[in-house]
Amino acid sequence: MVLRKTDLIPIGEMARRTGLSVSAIRFYEDKGLIEPIRTSGNQRRFLRSDIRRLSFILIAQQMGLALGEIEIELAKLPMGRTPNASDWTKISRSIRAILDRKIAELERTRDRLDGCIGCGCLSLKKCQLYNKDDHLAERGPGPRQIIAV
Repeated sequence: MVLRKTDLIPIGEMARRTGLSVSAIRFYEDKGLIEPIRTSGNQRRFLRSDIRRLSFILIAQQMGLALGEIEIELAKLPMGRTPNASDWTKISRSIRAILDRKIAELERTRDRLDGCIGCGCLSLKKCQLYNKDDHLAERGPGPRQIIAV
């Protein structure tokens, strides 16, 4: 593949196009999520397709994916070429399962919290936030009965 000068975007332009700060772009570069091409003067240039990669990161974060989850998904995309529809479809299917799990967890937490706070009594006998004698500490930190899977 022969790159034309117009195929490459300087980091300032990438920041303008994505709404990210230059430091955020460098952070994602350090994480290996994007890979710039260096000019003879050692300046960063990015493929136009990196706009999509960075946009995917922003969208995935908004959906609640952790950076580690995003890294796993982006590692499935080819480096050095624009991902095609098939590449993105694979990622879409993969993150759908992650999102379905997160949605189920959020719904479970919402329903348990509604039941507890919604009742208005905060009864020490049946309240899910109450933890007599700290017996739930063995299951981990936080309100275990509300957030437990």
